[in-house]
Amino acid sequence: MVCEALSLIIPFFTNLASKDAKLATNRYNLCRSTPRIRCSSSSAEGPVTADKLENDYALTGAAYDFERGTISITRESLSSPKKVILVRHGLSTWNEEGRVQGSSNLSVLTEAGVKQAERCRHALANMHFDQCFSSPISRAKTTAEVLWQGREEPLVFLDSLKEAHLFFLEGMKNVDAKVIHPKEYITWREDPANFYVNGVYPLRRLWATARDAWREILLTPGESFLVVTHKSIVRALICTALGLPPERFRSIDVNNGGISTFVFNKRGEAMLKSLNMTAHMYSDHVYLS
Repeated sequence: MVCEALSLIIPFFTNLASKDAKLATNRYNLCRSTPRIRCSSSSAEGPVTADKLENDYALTGAAYDFERGTISITRESLSSPKKVILVRHGLSTWNEEGRVQGSSNLSVLTEAGVKQAERCRHALANMHFDQCFSSPISRAKTTAEVLWQGREEPLVFLDSLKEAHLFFLEGMKNVDAKVIHPKEYITWREDPANFYVNGVYPLRRLWATARDAWREILLTPGESFLVVTHKSIVRALICTALGLPPERFRSIDVNNGGISTFVFNKRGEAMLKSLNMTAHMYSDHVYLS
């Protein structure tokens, strides 16, 4: 569409003779009429009009159905629209110690991490979930067990929700890893998409497992799901749902206990509704929907 503004000129005048003043006033009144914008469309459908907008979309400020607004993460139709709540696990021992965690199962929730999980449970208490999916790794598993306490459906543990495998960096303190393995560590921190060990690119592999996780979750019967997992895989889930490549990995951050929300239409297309909500970490905030 091409739009052009019709310019208006407002003259400035003083000390005019009466005849000239009358003429100038007439010109001024002509010029001060409401500015207009003229638009034309080069599309085959013709110009976009207010009537067409009203027919196509609900002009209420709410999001409208987003057909072809993004790409389908499932590449097949879903039985119904879906809502997915992503939660990062609570604070762990290796978080606290500044260690590289990766897929290791040796890091467990701290007392503070358990309290964070309890805050998440309280914040989500009024929400209905058909199912809860979790990484089987201890720190996420324990968080999920706290969150899902009192719910009827059993927890479902998915290997596709495991954290990225970071090989020999796992368990090392960040300050030590930077000294002992400077090339690998700096690549992981500054260019993670190109971090590799023995020909394996952990982040690119994580993108593939994130897509697998989305398919497992979204093709499950039900309309509302809770997912509890780790920082890197949460980033990968968000990026893959939005069609972002591994190079955008560090453009998204999530806190321990942070909550993010997606909705998916029946074509499996994603819309991010909220990212890394943490109000419940500092108050008794409860999310209603």
